[in-house]
Amino acid sequence: MNELVIAFGLFLFIEGILFALFPAKMKSILKKLELVKDSQLRSGGLIFAVIGFVIIYFIKS
Repeated sequence: MNELVIAFGLFLFIEGILFALFPAKMKSILKKLELVKDSQLRSGGLIFAVIGFVIIYFIKS
């Protein structure tokens, strides 16, 4: 559970740094995100979730 909290904190840190350093670019990226189909977002999210799971599995084993 401790690792999950650390991972969430790292996620927030990285995202916060991106918005702090590149606010205009991040706004531009978010606007472009509206043009992406829901199915593409769902597929991409699933792929990243599986990659993350595999990384965690190999690190913990």
